[in-house]
Amino acid sequence: MLPGILTVLILGAVLPPQVIGVTTIKQEGYCSMYGECGFNPEVTNGLLNTNVPCESNTIARKISGPYLELLKDVCPMLYNGDNDTSTCCSFIQLQSLQKSFALSKVILSRCPSCAENFANIHCQNTCSPNQSTFINVVRTMPYNDSGVIRKAILEYQCFYQRSFAEESFDSCKNVRLPSTGGFAISAMCGKYGAEFCNTQRWLDFQGDISNGLAPLVIDFRLIDNGTEVGDAIVPHNSTVWSCSVGPGGDAGSACTCQDCKEACPKIPQPVPLPGPFKIGTMDGYLIISIVVFATLLFLFFVFLGIRCAANKCKKDKKNSKESPRVQRSDLSCSENVSYITNHSLEKAFQWWGTRMATYPKTVIGISLVIVVVLSAGMALIKLTTDPVELWSAPNSRARQEKDYHDANFGPFFRTNQLIVTAHNRPQYSYNSLFFGKLNFSGILSTDILLELLDLQIKLQSIEVWSEKHKKNITLKDVCYAPLNPKNPSATDCAVNGLMQYFQNNKTRFNLEVKQTVSGETGSVGWRDHFLYCVNSPLSFKDITDLELSCMADYGAPVFPFLAVGGYKDNGFSESEALILTISLNNVARSDPKFDYVMLWEEKFLEILKEYKNNPKSNFTFAYMAERSLEDEISRTTTEDIPIFAISYLVIFLYIALALGEYSSCRRVLVDSKVTLGLGGILVVLGSVLSSMGFFCYIGVPSSLIIVEVVPFLVLAVGADNIFIFILELQRDERREGERREEQIGRVLGGVAPSMLLCSLSESLCFFLGALTHMPAVRTFALNAALSILLDFILQISMFVALVSLDAKRQEGNRFDICCCVKGKTEKPKKKSKGLLVSFMKKVYCPIILNPFSRVLVMVLFIFLFCCGIYFMMYSRVGLNQELSVPLDSYVLSYLNSLNMYFEVGVPTYFVTTAGYNFSSLDGINGICSSAGCNNNSMTQKIQYATDYPERSYLAVPSSSWVDDFVDWLNPGSDCCRLYFRNDTFCSSTNTEPACIRKCMRTSSGPLRPTVAEFNRFLPNFLGDYPNLKCPKGGLGAYDNAVKFNDEGQIVATRFMAYHTPLKNSQEYTGALKYARELAADITKSLRKVPGTDPDFNVFPYTITYVFYEQYLTIVQEGLFTLAICLLPTFAVCCILLGMDLRSGLINLLTIVMIIIDTVGVMTLWGIDYNAVSLINLVTAIGISVEFVSHLTRSFAMSNKLTKVARARDATIYMGSAVFAGVAMTNLPGIIVLAFAKAQLIQIFFFRLNLTITLLGLIHGLIFLPVALSYFGPDVNKAVLLQYQEKEQEYKDNKEQIDAHDYCDITVQEDEKNKKEKNGTHIYSNMAFQVEEKDSKEKEDSIKKNKS
Repeated sequence: MLPGILTVLILGAVLPPQVIGVTTIKQEGYCSMYGECGFNPEVTNGLLNTNVPCESNTIARKISGPYLELLKDVCPMLYNGDNDTSTCCSFIQLQSLQKSFALSKVILSRCPSCAENFANIHCQNTCSPNQSTFINVVRTMPYNDSGVIRKAILEYQCFYQRSFAEESFDSCKNVRLPSTGGFAISAMCGKYGAEFCNTQRWLDFQGDISNGLAPLVIDFRLIDNGTEVGDAIVPHNSTVWSCSVGPGGDAGSACTCQDCKEACPKIPQPVPLPGPFKIGTMDGYLIISIVVFATLLFLFFVFLGIRCAANKCKKDKKNSKESPRVQRSDLSCSENVSYITNHSLEKAFQWWGTRMATYPKTVIGISLVIVVVLSAGMALIKLTTDPVELWSAPNSRARQEKDYHDANFGPFFRTNQLIVTAHNRPQYSYNSLFFGKLNFSGILSTDILLELLDLQIKLQSIEVWSEKHKKNITLKDVCYAPLNPKNPSATDCAVNGLMQYFQNNKTRFNLEVKQTVSGETGSVGWRDHFLYCVNSPLSFKDITDLELSCMADYGAPVFPFLAVGGYKDNGFSESEALILTISLNNVARSDPKFDYVMLWEEKFLEILKEYKNNPKSNFTFAYMAERSLEDEISRTTTEDIPIFAISYLVIFLYIALALGEYSSCRRVLVDSKVTLGLGGILVVLGSVLSSMGFFCYIGVPSSLIIVEVVPFLVLAVGADNIFIFILELQRDERREGERREEQIGRVLGGVAPSMLLCSLSESLCFFLGALTHMPAVRTFALNAALSILLDFILQISMFVALVSLDAKRQEGNRFDICCCVKGKTEKPKKKSKGLLVSFMKKVYCPIILNPFSRVLVMVLFIFLFCCGIYFMMYSRVGLNQELSVPLDSYVLSYLNSLNMYFEVGVPTYFVTTAGYNFSSLDGINGICSSAGCNNNSMTQKIQYATDYPERSYLAVPSSSWVDDFVDWLNPGSDCCRLYFRNDTFCSSTNTEPACIRKCMRTSSGPLRPTVAEFNRFLPNFLGDYPNLKCPKGGLGAYDNAVKFNDEGQIVATRFMAYHTPLKNSQEYTGALKYARELAADITKSLRKVPGTDPDFNVFPYTITYVFYEQYLTIVQEGLFTLAICLLPTFAVCCILLGMDLRSGLINLLTIVMIIIDTVGVMTLWGIDYNAVSLINLVTAIGISVEFVSHLTRSFAMSNKLTKVARARDATIYMGSAVFAGVAMTNLPGIIVLAFAKAQLIQIFFFRLNLTITLLGLIHGLIFLPVALSYFGPDVNKAVLLQYQEKEQEYKDNKEQIDAHDYCDITVQEDEKNKKEKNGTHIYSNMAFQVEEKDSKEKEDSIKKNKS
């Protein structure tokens, strides 16, 4: 809230001096008082003139001439013709009344009926010719008037008919104060405020001398119709104009809806929000999920039935178990493409691998040079920490609106706040003379408030040395001072808190006096003043004998929600918290004053951190500075770096140790591959650093998300490829006459296409994912894409060279790490298959691929998929700001206290761009909300929205500089005056006699300035200091709300409203959505105003919109991003498998299932869907490709005749490598992240990555083999042809091949028929690996191959 709204809206000040005496004659035409009899001695420290009337029970005087003209101007309702108008007030009294009305008109003239009715009350009391019939003087005092002793009236009774009084009150009770959004009546009802004000209390306040405004006591008596009073008293009753009609029945002067509910047009009720999706009485999404499950299950069992019938038919035919002979001419178009693709890739990678292994040192040297050169770009790194830059695209609507607002009005001021509580303090009772017996919470105790004041003074006295600027920084150097922005003093700074009701003065707070109210005498102290001020914060003087002001020392009102919190239904005495807010100017980071602000806030936090540990303190508090959130995120990141380091270290250790092939304990030091594992890790890190360096060179900023997540992702991808390559090399036997380098090249030729498939899919996936508009997601995707691509290139070059050197070391029987030491134990001739392969072959595959298990797996995963769909529909969108800080952060305590105790939401501005003519009559009426304005004006529409706060999230209507400017121009007030001689402006505080001309003349209808008057006086209004005589001055409230260009044209304005308290992301997003809809409707209306530019626009702005805009479209954005990422996984898989659409679809379906199930688990585990989640889901696609695509390709490239056999071999050999390379690489590192302090890491990196890895593992190693065994493609003829050509090549080889060269050839024996020949499985490198069951079968196989 802009504290400068400072409207001293004390409407009770219109009380005129009035006549009093002992009234004996009570009949029409007689007065009860006449003339003035000096000051009232009972009024001390009065804010206005306290002249009282003289008792005069005489005949009313006829008036004429200037006297009559003045009456017609001030009290036109008493005019009865030029020759027949009598009054009971003197000319001087009439002048005083005119001055009094100058205060009320500036507030009430926006509703002419109210202003007229209010004036009628005081005109009748002061000047009515029938005064004696309803005015009864009850107390007087002698007054010496130039030697003549007269009676000065101190108190009188005023009798009204109740209907007259209530109709008058009703016409005024809803009149708004545009600068605050509150009601004018709140300043006219004293301690009761607007909520508890009624007719009697409204009138009583105007007759209460304790408020410093009324000159004498008036006892208003409201008499019901038909009730006799006696003593010839006739309760006054005269015409009252309804606010919906207008004075004199003039419909053009009727009050608008904002000031008069009776005038509101019938607005249709908002369309009810859609309820939960239901089909009948049941959850609609549940029904859909059940139907999908039943449908998929039905189709699966139909498939099984058809398949079973087909298999039964095939049993009647004699089918050879041998592979059919295939000719090139037998291949279809797609099979021919598959043949060419596989053959070309194998040969190309074999040639490449051989070259890399032949010249390892040269390759390593060149690779290092390239990595170092690219990584050097890291010196230019620009690490983005500003949340706005991270999550809001520069061209996004919210970002452009923020930039527009800040360019014209400056950034929103910085908030430094304390929320003070005292939970161990019990409640107590206090019996107030004015408010009765009330319960007070323990926080509202004298010792606590005085201690808080001491802390407040200490904070306001902060002085910190700036070494950079060589000066001491104090509060006045950085504070927000709305009423003196150019040269503020310490007391000009906007500091809001309860002690501002006492102007931060201990002496005033400790004041206590004896006072008698309604015959009861008691003590009056700070509690009475506090209660008065929270109900009437705009008062310059309370009604107690303390005679204290409620205004803050810097001149603004302190509204209750800025002083206390945690109250219900305006029960301010039972508030559970005290609020202290120090507002500072916000400047650009490049401005030197930004350093001042940061230093001051740093000292502010230091003092509070130290004070919080004070054991002698009577209270506890939560606190936060503007810089706190960024500080805490940086602190947490720094503290969690060791956690990430440990996570990566665990992964490094696993890779380094797991790569070794350990044949015996004696050869551990030779067979281990710690050096090679570290080399592989360095390859991964080199690719990440090279990618980041490259983007630093071209000016793409980086972020902590890239630093933390990209290495993790690339490590998972890279480790998988490393394991696949190394394990395949360890299982392969070198052929006779084959060099080591050739063997490495041949193995690479077999596995590199699979590595290429995954790496290319993932890289394209992330490159396409960079099409998103979110900067953090875009930069992450770009870095991830290039890192994966560079990692693949380095793995097939630098890592192959490292493998070549390591193989040379191992062949030389040298120790790992210490390669200069040779081992004594020779390498065993028979290679070990490894425990994992044996487990997969003997235990896992027989269980998972038996007929019953396969059906069960399909049913369970279909069920899991449908559950994922159901829970996905209930995934919450958003990111609560509490998650951005660790659990031990003081900011978290503050955010919780803010949600618990704060009673008002964030302010929101409705900003207008250039192109609207505010100075024209139509332009003014299209904006304002006072009499004569359009019913669908801008401020009226905002008012309508506040009637439905549960939908609009708007609680307080907007302030309006247009309305206040028009009221300020009112000739009935003293706000806008001109010097008589030179027509220059003079303010209301100027008392020079020459300031007698009004800026505008009185008009018959609603007041509207001409274009010239509008342009001339608007700058005066914006610079006018608000005060008791003219509370409508625009300084503080509006001086920064209107921006002009060099030609004096308005190019931007803003109108401030308030949201309801917003508690979570969903409410912040809903508030933004509705505010935009409302602004669009306003824009549409205002463009119809003549002279409006077609490009004119109105948009809402508050500091939170830029963060929550993403949630308006993040679902669509996420679907687009994920879809665009899934596309290359399907396309690349199909292309590299030779247009194998079925394999590509199964591959794609499995990844989609992983993603859907991941989102479902997010719902169950309380993980909201947001930009961080989206980054992880994009990452999930990359990791899922590793779990799925290798296995799919292994299945597709197998030459086994049955799908089950192919699924079995793919699971045994490729599945074991995927498990070791992806799952076991990720899981240890992920588990370590559970110990991180940052909630974001715990939730979005530990929980979500654990979910992704586990779901990827079970889908890749359980569902996918079963799905392939059912729905996978038949054996590819191109694969068979390639196998046969390879077989023929071996047969034509003239060299005798030793049987030992084929010890790793795998033969699958059919246990049911031992006479059948052994099938051959083509693994990814097309080597024929046969595993003999006994020595006889081995010898037969060798003889066959030799022949």
